Amino acid sequence: MSDRLKGKRAFVTAGAVGIGRACALAFAREGATVFATDIDEKGVALLTKDGIAETAKLDVRDTAAVNAMAKRVGTVDILLNAAGFVHHGTVLECSEDDWDFSFDLNVKSMHRTIRAFLPGMLDNGGGSIVNISSAAGVYKAAPNRYVYSATKAAVAALTRSVAIDFIGKGIRCNAICPGTIETPSMLGRAAAAGPGGRDMFIARQPMGRLGTAEEIASLVVYLASDESAFTTGVAYIIDGGWTL
Repeated sequence: MSDRLKGKRAFVTAGAVGIGRACALAFAREGATVFATDIDEKGVALLTKDGIAETAKLDVRDTAAVNAMAKRVGTVDILLNAAGFVHHGTVLECSEDDWDFSFDLNVKSMHRTIRAFLPGMLDNGGGSIVNISSAAGVYKAAPNRYVYSATKAAVAALTRSVAIDFIGKGIRCNAICPGTIETPSMLGRAAAAGPGGRDMFIARQPMGRLGTAEEIASLVVYLASDESAFTTGVAYIIDGGWTL
């Protein structure tokens, strides 16, 4: 531990697995008091043995629940929005329900959490918001990622809008745009693709390997810390060269 986040309070969504989990653990290792949430209550509760201060079930699609959680937690210095869903298919495989679900979970959830936690950050003199976006949709087109790419482009725009609106009030808002990261969700998609699915995902990465959730967490820690005090409104690519 180097105490890069010592004295800071962090709130994390989708903390049970994958990138959200890796970030929650990294925040705690760096000295932050971490509140980790997920729709998987049992899964996120396992983090308490690894230094996470508090865990709770939270459906980020429920506005009332998000607002109640913000009141329960109180003021935070760091907000990490990691909840998301990858829909597979073109426009022809995307129903209106698919579209609405993806935008609700991938984009509107961030609107909910930012609206809920931002007033406390402003009263406290500042804070850092980090949103998980994707290289797909922001910097590169990906096949069969129609609505997913649309949502991730929206996250990047939402991030810039929050950054510019509160740039003079101590608030920084940045987005992370990963390439293919080895998470339970990604491995599930690879398995669904059939034999060789994982190899297919690896093949599209110029470095010849998948990224790790811990590598994403290292960048998130930087953006959450005071080391990045001059950085806001940026969509950071961390993709193993996929967008080159």
